Amino acid sequence: MDTKNIKILIVEDDNFLVEMYTTKFELEGFTVFSAEDGEKGFDSAKANQPDIILLDILMPRMDGFATIEALKKEESTKNIPVILLTNLGQKEDVKKGFELGAAGYLIKAHFMPSEVVDKIKKILEESKQA
Repeated sequence: MDTKNIKILIVEDDNFLVEMYTTKFELEGFTVFSAEDGEKGFDSAKANQPDIILLDILMPRMDGFATIEALKKEESTKNIPVILLTNLGQKEDVKKGFELGAAGYLIKAHFMPSEVVDKIKKILEESKQA
């Protein structure tokens, strides 16, 4: 998969994770943007029009659920696939994420960064074929 022109937005309030994922995605050829809360993530999505968004749920100012709701209501961002990347693994959280329009739900503790990159590539491939 050619990742050269693929833009990914990481919305996450943990700087260590942002740096780790940014490095991993950039090594794979992605262009990476990041935001430390949902509000900034929503603004960045509108401004940068990423191909995919990795979104944490527990964040200051605007949580991931509110952010995905806003993204799906906004005309310019409603078709961008959103992957929830979180430590919330309760069935009701997963269900709510998909009901709000998430294209995927990854629990941070269950995936190495390289596995997250592979999952993102797979989701992008599937969305291209749709």
